[in-house]
Amino acid sequence: MANAHVIRVMAVDDHPLMMAGISGEINAQSDMRVIAEASDGDEALVLFRKHQPDVTLMDIRMPKVNGIAAISAIRAEFPQARVIVLTTAAGDVQAVRAFKAGAVGYLLKNLLRKELVETIRLAYNGHKRVPPEVAQQIAEHAADDSITARELDVLRGVASGSSNKIIASDLNISEHTVKNHLKSILSKLDANDRTHAVMIALKRGFLDHP
Repeated sequence: MANAHVIRVMAVDDHPLMMAGISGEINAQSDMRVIAEASDGDEALVLFRKHQPDVTLMDIRMPKVNGIAAISAIRAEFPQARVIVLTTAAGDVQAVRAFKAGAVGYLLKNLLRKELVETIRLAYNGHKRVPPEVAQQIAEHAADDSITARELDVLRGVASGSSNKIIASDLNISEHTVKNHLKSILSKLDANDRTHAVMIALKRGFLDHP
Protein backbone atom coordinates (compact mmCIF):
# COMPACT_ATOMS: atom_id res chain seq x y z
CA MET A 1 0.00 0.00 0.00
CA ALA A 2 1.32 3.47 -0.88
CA ASN A 3 2.65 5.46 2.07
CA ALA A 4 0.30 8.34 1.30
CA HIS A 5 -2.62 6.27 2.56
CA VAL A 6 -1.08 5.04 5.80
CA ILE A 7 -2.82 6.64 8.81
CA ARG A 8 -0.10 7.95 11.14
CA VAL A 9 -1.07 7.38 14.77
CA MET A 10 0.36 8.66 18.06
CA ALA A 11 -0.53 6.68 21.20
CA VAL A 12 -0.48 8.30 24.65
CA ASP A 13 -0.81 6.03 27.71
CA ASP A 14 1.20 5.61 30.90
CA HIS A 15 0.70 1.82 31.10
CA PRO A 16 3.40 -0.02 29.09
CA LEU A 17 1.28 -3.16 28.63
CA MET A 18 -1.71 -1.17 27.38
CA MET A 19 0.60 0.76 25.04
CA ALA A 20 2.14 -2.44 23.68
CA GLY A 21 -1.33 -3.89 23.01
CA ILE A 22 -2.55 -0.73 21.28
CA SER A 23 0.58 -0.42 19.12
CA GLY A 24 0.50 -4.10 18.17
CA GLU A 25 -3.13 -3.89 17.10
CA ILE A 26 -2.54 -0.75 15.00
CA ASN A 27 0.70 -1.92 13.38
CA ALA A 28 -1.03 -5.17 12.37
CA GLN A 29 -3.26 -3.13 10.03
CA SER A 30 -2.04 -2.51 6.48
CA ASP A 31 -3.37 1.08 6.41
CA MET A 32 -2.03 2.47 9.70
CA ARG A 33 1.05 2.57 11.91
CA VAL A 34 2.13 4.01 15.25
CA ILE A 35 4.70 6.75 14.65
CA ALA A 36 5.06 8.03 18.24
CA GLU A 37 4.35 6.92 21.82
CA ALA A 38 4.03 9.22 24.85
CA SER A 39 3.44 8.39 28.52
CA ASP A 40 2.03 11.70 29.75
CA GLY A 41 0.33 14.88 28.53
CA ASP A 42 3.52 17.00 28.42
CA GLU A 43 5.35 14.47 26.29
CA ALA A 44 2.25 14.15 24.07
CA LEU A 45 2.37 17.85 23.15
CA VAL A 46 6.12 17.74 22.42
CA LEU A 47 5.74 14.65 20.20
CA PHE A 48 2.64 16.03 18.50
CA ARG A 49 4.58 19.15 17.46
CA LYS A 50 7.37 16.96 16.09
CA HIS A 51 5.32 14.32 14.24
CA GLN A 52 1.88 15.93 13.67
CA PRO A 53 0.10 12.55 13.53
CA ASP A 54 -3.18 12.05 11.65
CA VAL A 55 -4.89 10.56 14.72
CA THR A 56 -3.90 10.63 18.40
CA LEU A 57 -5.09 8.09 20.99
CA MET A 58 -5.16 9.75 24.43
CA ASP A 59 -5.54 8.15 27.84
CA ILE A 60 -7.34 10.48 30.30
CA ARG A 61 -5.75 9.51 33.60
CA MET A 62 -2.03 10.13 33.47
CA PRO A 63 0.62 11.60 35.76
CA LYS A 64 1.55 15.30 35.49
CA VAL A 65 -0.70 16.62 32.68
CA ASN A 66 -3.92 14.60 32.26
CA GLY A 67 -5.46 13.67 28.93
CA ILE A 68 -8.13 16.36 28.84
CA ALA A 69 -5.59 19.13 29.52
CA ALA A 70 -3.32 17.63 26.86
CA ILE A 71 -6.16 17.59 24.28
CA SER A 72 -6.86 21.27 25.01
CA ALA A 73 -3.17 22.15 24.65
CA ILE A 74 -2.77 20.22 21.38
CA ARG A 75 -5.98 21.63 19.88
CA ALA A 76 -5.00 25.18 20.86
CA GLU A 77 -1.91 24.86 18.63
CA PHE A 78 -3.32 22.42 16.06
CA PRO A 79 -7.09 22.99 15.64
CA GLN A 80 -7.28 20.19 13.05
CA ALA A 81 -5.86 17.56 15.45
CA ARG A 82 -8.01 14.43 15.64
CA VAL A 83 -7.86 12.98 19.14
CA ILE A 84 -9.61 9.83 20.38
CA VAL A 85 -9.89 9.38 24.13
CA LEU A 86 -9.07 5.98 25.65
CA THR A 87 -10.42 5.48 29.14
CA THR A 88 -11.66 2.98 31.68
CA ALA A 89 -14.35 5.50 32.72
CA ALA A 90 -17.75 5.45 31.04
CA GLY A 91 -18.82 8.56 32.99
CA ASP A 92 -20.81 11.18 31.10
CA VAL A 93 -19.02 14.09 32.83
CA GLN A 94 -15.56 12.94 31.67
CA ALA A 95 -16.90 12.36 28.15
CA VAL A 96 -18.48 15.82 27.94
CA ARG A 97 -15.22 17.39 29.18
CA ALA A 98 -13.24 15.44 26.58
CA PHE A 99 -15.51 16.54 23.71
CA LYS A 100 -15.48 20.15 24.92
CA ALA A 101 -11.67 19.96 24.85
CA GLY A 102 -11.91 18.84 21.22
CA ALA A 103 -11.87 15.02 21.20
CA VAL A 104 -13.52 13.36 18.20
CA GLY A 105 -13.90 9.89 19.69
CA TYR A 106 -14.31 8.24 23.07
CA LEU A 107 -13.27 4.61 23.53
CA LEU A 108 -13.65 2.43 26.59
CA LYS A 109 -10.56 0.32 27.16
CA ASN A 110 -12.60 -2.84 27.75
CA LEU A 111 -13.95 -2.54 24.18
CA LEU A 112 -10.64 -1.66 22.60
CA ARG A 113 -9.78 -4.62 20.42
CA LYS A 114 -13.11 -4.59 18.62
CA GLU A 115 -13.55 -0.84 18.24
CA LEU A 116 -10.04 0.59 18.07
CA VAL A 117 -9.07 0.37 14.41
CA GLU A 118 -12.59 1.15 13.23
CA THR A 119 -12.67 4.32 15.36
CA ILE A 120 -9.24 5.42 14.09
CA ARG A 121 -10.48 5.12 10.49
CA LEU A 122 -13.66 7.04 11.33
CA ALA A 123 -11.67 9.84 13.02
CA TYR A 124 -9.21 9.99 10.11
CA ASN A 125 -12.15 10.49 7.74
CA GLY A 126 -13.55 13.32 9.83
CA HIS A 127 -16.25 11.48 11.81
CA LYS A 128 -16.97 11.41 15.54
CA ARG A 129 -17.66 8.33 17.61
CA VAL A 130 -19.21 7.89 21.06
CA PRO A 131 -19.98 4.43 22.50
CA PRO A 132 -23.76 3.95 22.89
CA GLU A 133 -23.54 3.49 26.67
CA VAL A 134 -21.69 6.81 27.06
CA ALA A 135 -24.07 8.62 24.68
CA GLN A 136 -26.99 7.28 26.70
CA GLN A 137 -25.48 8.60 29.96
CA ILE A 138 -24.84 12.02 28.42
CA ALA A 139 -28.46 12.21 27.22
CA GLU A 140 -29.77 10.98 30.56
CA HIS A 141 -28.03 13.75 32.51
CA ALA A 142 -28.23 16.55 29.93
CA ALA A 143 -30.95 18.42 31.83
CA ASP A 144 -29.42 17.94 35.30
CA ASP A 145 -28.42 20.95 37.37
CA SER A 146 -24.66 21.17 37.15
CA ILE A 147 -22.42 20.77 40.18
CA THR A 148 -20.72 24.10 40.95
CA ALA A 149 -16.95 24.46 41.42
CA ARG A 150 -17.45 25.06 45.16
CA GLU A 151 -19.68 21.98 45.49
CA LEU A 152 -16.98 20.00 43.75
CA ASP A 153 -14.45 21.24 46.34
CA VAL A 154 -16.76 20.02 49.12
CA LEU A 155 -17.24 16.68 47.33
CA ARG A 156 -13.47 16.21 47.07
CA GLY A 157 -13.23 16.81 50.82
CA VAL A 158 -15.93 14.20 51.47
CA ALA A 159 -14.19 11.74 49.12
CA SER A 160 -10.93 12.14 51.06
CA GLY A 161 -12.77 11.24 54.27
CA SER A 162 -12.74 14.71 55.84
CA SER A 163 -15.42 15.79 58.31
CA ASN A 164 -17.60 18.86 57.65
CA LYS A 165 -15.49 20.77 60.18
CA ILE A 166 -12.22 20.00 58.37
CA ILE A 167 -13.76 20.73 54.93
CA ALA A 168 -15.03 24.09 56.28
CA SER A 169 -11.58 24.93 57.63
CA ASP A 170 -9.80 23.85 54.41
CA LEU A 171 -12.14 25.89 52.20
CA ASN A 172 -12.34 28.84 54.58
CA ILE A 173 -16.14 28.67 54.83
CA SER A 174 -18.52 27.94 57.72
CA GLU A 175 -19.64 24.45 58.68
CA HIS A 176 -23.20 25.59 58.01
CA THR A 177 -22.22 26.46 54.40
CA VAL A 178 -20.61 23.03 53.96
CA LYS A 179 -23.87 21.39 55.11
CA ASN A 180 -25.86 23.49 52.62
CA HIS A 181 -23.48 22.51 49.80
CA LEU A 182 -23.82 18.85 50.77
CA LYS A 183 -27.60 19.09 50.75
CA SER A 184 -27.45 20.57 47.24
CA ILE A 185 -24.97 17.88 46.08
CA LEU A 186 -27.16 15.01 47.36
CA SER A 187 -30.15 16.51 45.57
CA LYS A 188 -28.31 17.08 42.26
CA LEU A 189 -26.74 13.61 42.24
CA ASP A 190 -29.88 11.94 43.54
CA ALA A 191 -27.76 10.39 46.30
CA ASN A 192 -28.91 8.95 49.62
CA ASP A 193 -25.92 10.02 51.69
CA ARG A 194 -22.31 11.25 51.55
CA THR A 195 -20.83 7.87 50.58
CA HIS A 196 -23.42 7.33 47.87
CA ALA A 197 -22.70 10.85 46.50
CA VAL A 198 -18.98 10.06 46.23
CA MET A 199 -19.69 6.74 44.46
CA ILE A 200 -21.96 8.48 41.92
CA ALA A 201 -19.43 11.30 41.43
CA LEU A 202 -16.64 8.79 40.72
CA LYS A 203 -18.79 6.74 38.36
CA ARG A 204 -19.91 9.75 36.35
CA GLY A 205 -16.47 11.35 36.27
CA PHE A 206 -17.00 14.41 38.49
CA LEU A 207 -14.15 13.06 40.60
CA ASP A 208 -11.07 11.19 39.42
CA HIS A 209 -10.47 7.82 40.97
CA PRO A 210 -7.74 7.98 43.59
